[in-house]
Amino acid sequence: MQLGLIGLGKMGGNMAERLRRAGHEVVGYDRAPGKRDVDSLEGLVGALSAPRVVWVMVPAGDPTRQTVRELGELLEPGDVVVDGGNSKFTDDKVHAEILGEKGIGYVDAGVSGGVWGLENGYALMVGGSAEDVAKVQPVFDALKPPSPTDEAGEPIPGAGFVHAGPVGAGHYAKMVHNGIEYAMMQAYGEGYELLAAVDLVEDVPGVVASWTQGTVIRSWLLDLLVRALQEDPTLEKISGYAEDSGEGRWTVMEAIDNAVPMPAIAASLFARFSSRQEDSPTMKAVAALRNQFGGHAVHGVRAEEVERPA
Repeated sequence: MQLGLIGLGKMGGNMAERLRRAGHEVVGYDRAPGKRDVDSLEGLVGALSAPRVVWVMVPAGDPTRQTVRELGELLEPGDVVVDGGNSKFTDDKVHAEILGEKGIGYVDAGVSGGVWGLENGYALMVGGSAEDVAKVQPVFDALKPPSPTDEAGEPIPGAGFVHAGPVGAGHYAKMVHNGIEYAMMQAYGEGYELLAAVDLVEDVPGVVASWTQGTVIRSWLLDLLVRALQEDPTLEKISGYAEDSGEGRWTVMEAIDNAVPMPAIAASLFARFSSRQEDSPTMKAVAALRNQFGGHAVHGVRAEEVERPA
């Protein structure tokens, strides 16, 4: 089928290539010249035959909101817009209403696979009406990984793709996916730190690599940690500063709103906040309290650090 794709960065560009390899026609637009096939949204819409499907793959927030609104002025009834970015699920209802007033369908698609999706495929969690999802299904089928098979060689249905529910369900599912990802990465990181902290274990990268086969904690994330340790066995080249994309925060806020206990995911989110503090005010207070009630030694700040500007 024919697809308009807006946003040809690391994810969008690879998705366009995977779709073309599957025989689909992709008309790509990006603000930056180079890979794009057309130089404007008007040009993209004009290059597509009705009913059109346009996939938006730009940063979440205002860039996506603005793009969806502009498409609402350019597309026609029967067309469908897919938001494949990491938008907050609450934005989806707004987008669906804006486009729905003009007879334009809307599908939200949570996409996982990162820069490896070109070769491995992308896991897709989508929300929207059955009619709108069906219009995009050939694209979903080309993007998702090949179906795994059971012992009899029969495909296992559902792997790599799910129509999770109505508008918003796809991005909600992706939000929870990312929250789980936070906790898994934190657990691997803590395990690595303990291994590296003792003299008893002489081959830390080897231990981590040994976990990738036959263990209950094997995963693709673990494979990526092995890859990172092969490139930098002691991770000396990497700062311990970790950003959060926003989806971990949204997951924890949803957990609070729905009274769902999430201690592991919440702790992993707060650990990322801690990573950004060169000298934690919390731990300063803890050290001061230990000194006050128990006379425990306090490590003073070196004179040159006191004079160092913030």
